[in-house]
Amino acid sequence: QVQLVESGGGSVQTGGSLRLSCVASGSTGNSNCMAWLRQAQGKEREGVAAIATGGGATYYADSVKGLFTISQDKKTIYLQMNNLDPEDSGMYYCAASPYYCYGDRWARAERYNYWGQGTQVTVAS
Repeated sequence: QVQLVESGGGSVQTGGSLRLSCVASGSTGNSNCMAWLRQAQGKEREGVAAIATGGGATYYADSVKGLFTISQDKKTIYLQMNNLDPEDSGMYYCAASPYYCYGDRWARAERYNYWGQGTQVTVAS
């Protein structure tokens, strides 16, 4: 079992920044890909960014490239979000997958078997 606990969400104005954190515990050795996914109200959950735990390769959704940065420090995954837009609002989830991050498959929610409880991000216009 893997436990994931997110923090760092909140409300900001357009153009603001937030840093999300996800602390992993338990049997994390089989988690090859860690990711942040978000879900806006009425929309499907979508991949935002992912990091390969073995080599540190990073993957981003096109909409956040150059704005968001995912990183890892031991068992904590971070998501630095800059120049936030109201379109970035939603519940952000940290997730762990036994599969390797690969191509654009990392963005598929069904590849992740462990999820945190989510942290809300609200960007006001």
